[in-house]
Amino acid sequence: MTTLLITHPSCLHHETPPGHPERVDRMRAVESALEDERFSALIRENAALGSLDLVTLCHPREFAEAVLAASPEHGLVQVDADTLMSPGTVDAVMHGVGAAAQAVDEVMTGRATNAFCAMRPPGHHAETVKAMGFCFFNNAAIAARHAQRRHGAERVAVIDWDVHHGNGTQEIFWDDASVLYASTHEMPLYPGTGAVSERGQHGTIVNAPLRAGDGSEIFREAMETALLPRIEAFAPDLIVISAGFDAHWRDPLANLNLKEPDFAWATQRLMEIADRSCRGRVVSILEGGYDLEGLSRSTAAHVTALMRG
Repeated sequence: MTTLLITHPSCLHHETPPGHPERVDRMRAVESALEDERFSALIRENAALGSLDLVTLCHPREFAEAVLAASPEHGLVQVDADTLMSPGTVDAVMHGVGAAAQAVDEVMTGRATNAFCAMRPPGHHAETVKAMGFCFFNNAAIAARHAQRRHGAERVAVIDWDVHHGNGTQEIFWDDASVLYASTHEMPLYPGTGAVSERGQHGTIVNAPLRAGDGSEIFREAMETALLPRIEAFAPDLIVISAGFDAHWRDPLANLNLKEPDFAWATQRLMEIADRSCRGRVVSILEGGYDLEGLSRSTAAHVTALMRG
């Protein structure tokens, strides 16, 4: 049993203005949590630099090139109301793409059982031709498509427990029967998508929206009744987790009340399915989580579970 941790210093060079929730300190909190001696058994690798070809697995080349070309020489460039670029953003974004593909390569070839990509900025709001919600390219979607194109995976399940619905991942795979997208999230909340009725062209979109104030019991019930059975029945060759930790009770951007053991439990349940379906192959990619203590503790619980701790 081996767990791979992929990070890169470039994550510290994507800068946002003072007071912005998606900030450099998020990565420092994650790195600090995973420096604890209980994580000494982790295999640690620096992320490779992703290529434009990887990005174009999910985004048109013209869009990808326009995002890269928008990089400022100094200062900040506003992409949308929430999303900004600094001179270091492109390097961080492309290492995030590289990390996702690298994790898939290591897991699909058996060099690691599972992997966690501790990278920022996040990706699950990025649609086919739209950067939004702190996100530029959709790393989880790229991971799923890379597993299919490079390693012959027939079916990939992407499960997203970020408190904000992964509209980008849903949009990318809306009419794709080979990828199951399953999400719990608070609703109503940004970005406004994720209703139960949103099922995709082939019924492979599964949304289980939660209400403000919901906590452990309702989250676990939604997972057990709506999401996990569908993932099990889908029999994926790989499970990709969009691991956002902003459903934590401390998070300032939402109103759910999850605790660290909930993320550990969800991780364990998905690993059980992966054991039965795909030789334990799980790739987890960091998404949101904006309270530093909540993010730190939740990440530690998640990675401990990946290590079967």
